[in-house]
Amino acid sequence: MAVSGTTSIDTDQKIFVGKGEQPAWLTLALANRHGLVTGATGTGKTVSLQVMAEGFARAGVPVFAADIKGDLSGISEVGVPADFIVKRATELGLTFQPDQFTTVFWDVFGEQGHPVRATVTEMGPLLLSRMLDLNDVQEGVLNVAFRVADDNGLTLIDMKDLRALLDAIAPPDGPKKASDGNEDPLAPIRQAARTFGNVTRATVGTIQRQLLVLENQGGNQFFGEPALALQDFMRTDRDGRGVINILAADRLLHSPRLYATFLLWMLSELFEVLPEVGDLPKPKLVFFFDEAHLLFSGASADFLEQIVRTVRLIRSKGVGIFFVTQTPKDVPNDVLAQLGSRIQHQLRAHTPDDAKALRATVSTYPTSDYDLGEVLTSLATGEAIVTVMNEKGAPTPVAWTRLRAPEGSMDPMPAAEMTARVQASPLLPTYGTRLDPDSAYEMLARRMEAAAADAAAADAEKAAATAAAEAEKEAARAAAAAAKEAAAKEKTEARERAAAQKEYERAQREFERAERAADARRSGRTSSRTTTSRKADDPLSDLLGSGLGRTIAKEVVQGIFSTLRRRR
Repeated sequence: MAVSGTTSIDTDQKIFVGKGEQPAWLTLALANRHGLVTGATGTGKTVSLQVMAEGFARAGVPVFAADIKGDLSGISEVGVPADFIVKRATELGLTFQPDQFTTVFWDVFGEQGHPVRATVTEMGPLLLSRMLDLNDVQEGVLNVAFRVADDNGLTLIDMKDLRALLDAIAPPDGPKKASDGNEDPLAPIRQAARTFGNVTRATVGTIQRQLLVLENQGGNQFFGEPALALQDFMRTDRDGRGVINILAADRLLHSPRLYATFLLWMLSELFEVLPEVGDLPKPKLVFFFDEAHLLFSGASADFLEQIVRTVRLIRSKGVGIFFVTQTPKDVPNDVLAQLGSRIQHQLRAHTPDDAKALRATVSTYPTSDYDLGEVLTSLATGEAIVTVMNEKGAPTPVAWTRLRAPEGSMDPMPAAEMTARVQASPLLPTYGTRLDPDSAYEMLARRMEAAAADAAAADAEKAAATAAAEAEKEAARAAAAAAKEAAAKEKTEARERAAAQKEYERAQREFERAERAADARRSGRTSSRTTTSRKADDPLSDLLGSGLGRTIAKEVVQGIFSTLRRRR
């Protein structure tokens, strides 16, 4: 927000940067021609960055800047009129007016600002390969993974999605079968991957290990949703000033590939989403890329080509880029050729490498009345060699310039105050809570779960069929045993009946023989008309021969057969 009563030397078309023999102005309409701020450590590069950021904000241009050391956070606080600041303003013919600027803080790790997130799909295989430091073969496999994801509707949101996809396209160690003998449920994914070339488990394993390194550096916090909507960088406050977006990059700088690739991703996304607007009276967004050498160090040819293309073409989208680094040699020639404005702070030549860098820097400037080799080593803090583009688009002559002082605070904002600003930000509801939508990890997990459920159902059906068959066999065995037992019992009873029948017949014969004998004796006694008594040596015959004896014999035989009938 603006401090009441402030005035500025800036105009609607230009930003006052400093003054040498002549004032140095940065023309707003040409800010999309990009720029470069260079100089040794401690020579004032960050202050120059803050001066330009304040100027763009006053002109209603949103700004994005990476804050490497935490110094820029003070831009949202009212500047302090220290003696050296007031003196510099007076020397430049200015009246120092303390000011402050609307600022939004961002942090990939979500500690010192709103979390900055992107999806894996948005990052793409080229930038992700750069982030993971993959070779050509590994990058090719990563491209295969992204193509398979696109063709199969597998959304890649976060790291677990990418890991699950890589596992899915990796060939199995052997013939992959489910527990019930069915085919691998991920076989169609693997087959789709093979149509694009050879994918080996060794290559996939290497990529997975690089993902682990990135996760250990905090990269897993960067990938996810809600993803950053770049339009949230391009806002103005209620006074019409551009909002300054500051990325806390002190911790991020410890993961240089993540830092550089993240910033290039932002530029690429801006290029993709912004419409063509040509040359505007002022840019739609200005982007300050501090420690820019990290972007180019070790970059592949394809990566450098993308950087050059983005820098060359993004100006037509109304975006200006200012690279901040130590020497111009940190920037490839194809990129350096695209940079219209340059602010060169002091260089040191204490070593042979420093001297070589100094000569290389001098060679990048046009012929000048200055002995640049001597001037660049003589510049004081807050002084620079400046060349910018004039209203006609031509570079101004190289000029030894004393830069103006920032009007916002140059001291870091206290951590407690920064936290309070973040909590009060209107963007907190949008970015404060991480989301985990349905994506490749869940989709592939469902395939595996469905296959497991089918296998379990098949196993259950097979087990039921086996149990039924076993029960049927057990019933058959029981029936056979019962039949065998019944047959054995029948056979025993038949033997017993036969024996009883035989005994009966024997008894019957004995009975009949005894009866005949008794009849014979009765007949003999009648014919001889003897009155002698029965012989004492045959009492059974006498008994059977009597009426009582015959009755007893019949009862015995009937009893035997009644017993046999009951047993049957």
